[in-house]
Order: sequence, then C-alpha cells, then structure tokens
Amino acid sequence: MTTAPSAAKPERAEDLPWRESKDQSHTMSEPRQTENERETLLKILSVAAFLVFFGGYMVAPLIPALSHEFSATASQMGWVVPAYMLPYGVSTLIYGPLSDRFGRGRMLLIVLAFATGTTFLVSLAWSATTLVLMRVLSGLSAGGIITIGLALVGDMYPYEKLGRALGWMFGAIAGGMAFGATFGAWLNPYLGWRTEFIILAGLMAVIFAFFRRQRQLLSRPPLQKLELGELCRGYVSLVRNPRGANVYFFIFMNGLFHGGVFSWMGYYLSERYHLGDEGIGKALLGYGIPGMFLGPVLGRLADRFGRGRIIPAGFLLASAVALLLAPQTPLWSVTLLVTSLSCGLDMTHPLMAGIVAALDPKRRGQAMGLNAFSLFTGLGLGSVIFQSLLAQGFAFTLVVFGSVQLVLGLCAFKAFRNERVGSTMSSSRILPDHPPAVVPVSIK
Repeated sequence: MTTAPSAAKPERAEDLPWRESKDQSHTMSEPRQTENERETLLKILSVAAFLVFFGGYMVAPLIPALSHEFSATASQMGWVVPAYMLPYGVSTLIYGPLSDRFGRGRMLLIVLAFATGTTFLVSLAWSATTLVLMRVLSGLSAGGIITIGLALVGDMYPYEKLGRALGWMFGAIAGGMAFGATFGAWLNPYLGWRTEFIILAGLMAVIFAFFRRQRQLLSRPPLQKLELGELCRGYVSLVRNPRGANVYFFIFMNGLFHGGVFSWMGYYLSERYHLGDEGIGKALLGYGIPGMFLGPVLGRLADRFGRGRIIPAGFLLASAVALLLAPQTPLWSVTLLVTSLSCGLDMTHPLMAGIVAALDPKRRGQAMGLNAFSLFTGLGLGSVIFQSLLAQGFAFTLVVFGSVQLVLGLCAFKAFRNERVGSTMSSSRILPDHPPAVVPVSIK
C-alpha cells in the first residue's frame, strides 16, 4: 500500500535524513537544513568532539608529572584514565535513548552545560583521589556529546554519504587525541595542567552558546516512550542482529587494544627514554595527526570501495606497531610508530561507526550509545589490563596486545566481507533495501 504523493515536490532522499517506519504515523520530524547549515552544524559538532577528546587524552601523558605533584605511584595515578573512560562508556547507554526520546538538540545542550562545569571542576582537584573523582564526573558528562553528535550526523546524512561526514567527526576526534596527548604534556611546564582545564571549560562554554543560538536547526526525532523494558529490548535487538553483534564486538576489542597501548605511552617514554613532559609531548605529536587530515579521505574511500578491506588493514597495522614497540628502538622510530598506531585507529573505528549508524534508523541514538559504550569500556578496561601486565615488563605486555590484535585483524577479513560498496544492509535484517520515501516537514 502506498500513500498519495505530497502536493509539494519531495526532496531527494539523499538530501535529507531518513528514518525507517512501519506506519504512516512514524514520519521524520527533523527540521530541514540547507546544505550550508548542515555543513556548519557538522563543523561545530566536530569542534565539540575535538574538545572532548583533547580533555580525555591530555591526562595520560601527564601521569608521571601528576604522580610527582600528588606524591602518588604511577599505578595509583594511572586510574585517572579508566576513571574517565569507563563512566563515559556507561553513560552513553542512557544518553542515546534520551536523545531519541527528548530530541538531539535539547539533550546536546544539557550535556554540553554539564561537561563545561565538570571540566572546570577537574582544575580544582587537591589530591590524587579528588582528581580521580572529578574525572569520573567529567566522563559521565562528556559521554553524551559524542554519542548525540554522531546520532545527529546520522540523522542529517544518508548512509551513502555518511562516510565523509563521519570522517570529519572522527578526524576531529583524532585531532583532539593528537593535540591533547601532545600539548597536554608539552604546555604543563608553562601553563600548568589546571590552567589547561580552565581554558578547555571556557571553549566548551562557547560551543554551548553556539548550539543554543542554533537549536532550531537541530533534529527533533519523534517523541518515543522511554520505558525500561523497551530500552532493554532495543539493546537486545541491536546485539542479536548478526551485523550488530559483529561490529560491536570488534569495536570493543579495538578499544581494548588502543586504550591499553596509548594510555601508557607517556609512562613508556618516561621509563625507557627518560623523557620529561615536553619530550613526551613531542614524541606523541604524531598521534591523531593522520586522522585530522585523512579522516574525510578514508571516509570517502570507504563509501567508494567498501569497508571490508580497510577495517582489517587497520587492525593489522595497529598490531604491527605494538609488536615493533616491544623491543628497544631508537626514539625517532617510536614517533613514527605512534603515528602509525593512530592511523590504525583511523582506519577502523570511524568506518565501524558508520555501520552502527545504519543498523536501525529508529534507534540511531541508542545504537550510537552502544557504540560509544563498547569503545570506551574497551578503552578503560584496556588501560587496566595493560597496567596489570606491566609487572612482566613493557616488552611482554606489548607482545600480548599485538598478538591479540593480529588475530582480530585476520578474523576481520571474514567478519566484514559483506560490507561492500553501497551495502546498507549486509547481514542485517533491520534495514530495508532502500530508504523509504522522505516527506519534507516544515519547522514549526
């Protein structure tokens, strides 16, 4: 049964976000955006993502300096990383569905305000314990920004154009990692890490002000009941779907690897090469740089050639880096290897996030929340597992992590073989073969 065409000429499906519906009542309620408005929102969302990851990654290289300032051991101070990552991951399970229920714009403003306040609170920490607690609050607040932002991007762009848009987002994320890891340590002797967090909070306040002025352009999905049973059924449906279970598993394992290896790179450089804050910052300069410049390019390549080859290659590249870092190597080669490690992340997670965004358009916020939960739970647990293995030495720990990533890379060739060019469905039974017809909805 088909509906009568609208009197107004419908816009093309690829120019507007679309959403699967089983009945006429479930129609898209996002406001229309011009191409320029859509691109502007994408760029500002990317800046927000940059700031979140700058704050998230600036702490790990500071572990040696923080240990000295608070008279704590490296093992004790190492908890500042999972204290941020784990609450971040758990909170995304709530923020995604809340954005589906109450709207992306409203929830984005709430989490931006929350993140601004908690980022400032980090600068007030007076002991190792309070710093860890403040990082917990910071992780709980920041968890919504990326989740809702990615869901919003999924609303604005169709699957066949999603690679480039997500490339911008993850390029900004990679940039936040790069500059956070580098300048977080580099600027500490000059500004102090407390001042860095104050500046970061101020920049987040500016982003909040922008979105508050432009909130009429943010998508407003249909209001849905937020019941615990329905929430659980939504997550079960995502992981029971073969395509969903597959991609979430690889996202978690990828986070486990990168969270373990990168979180302890500052301590690795301090112990093996006796570098201070500035030296650590310079050595980590290459981390995130590939994603800043290659993120949109990799997205376009995935849209054109499919994700089935690029994702496994990223796993294998990251594995090779860990195995090469295990023996003692010249410092200049470590810098190149750190850059390659970042490239391995850029070739995997953004492309897997594109798959997640297409799993179920009706639950896109929930799907992206589970994506962030899988990634950040992996990042946090990876840091803890790496720390627990460090008693056996860096060489042993890096060989273990590299070997597991190697196995995953080989398995990924089979796991993602159906992610071909133009494939929006693969093994999924959730998505239709083609996007449903889009009916323009005016802004009230």
